[in-house]
Amino acid sequence: MAESNRTDFQPAAVVERLNRHGVKYIVIGGLAAALRGSPTITLDVDICYERARDNLERLASSLTEAHAQLRGAPSSLPFRLDAQSLLLGDHFTLETDDGPLDILATPSGTQGYADLAANADEVEAFGETFLLAGLEDLIRMKRAAGRPKDRIELEILGALREEIDRLR
Repeated sequence: MAESNRTDFQPAAVVERLNRHGVKYIVIGGLAAALRGSPTITLDVDICYERARDNLERLASSLTEAHAQLRGAPSSLPFRLDAQSLLLGDHFTLETDDGPLDILATPSGTQGYADLAANADEVEAFGETFLLAGLEDLIRMKRAAGRPKDRIELEILGALREEIDRLR
């Protein structure tokens, strides 16, 4: 895998690969916010994944195919990308052939996949169909994360929610 310079962001390729492997996931984070109408630019894909063993195996296969490596970790750090490693961890920040990918089992402020799936919408984008986190859940995750960039995005998502409500 070539060294990433954050210009290789290819969300369509990420979604296509996950779908082709049959991974159960929900797009969250900045990409989900952008697909919901936020003008904020993002350069990575964030997903919440289901922790069932067969899904972890499909996710590991997808990540292996994408030559995923831990982002920011020394190359000498031993890391096996398999279902067991995914089961033992929760959040992984990865660099892949398709750009940065963050995978989270339990995003801040949530109980994980089933919690988010309850309010997610099936959408079509990038020529693919996938689950997209609901606006209220995006707000909940940003509020719980509480980083400065999340607080800024909270203002944007709140204004987006008001505009949607106004148009109803």
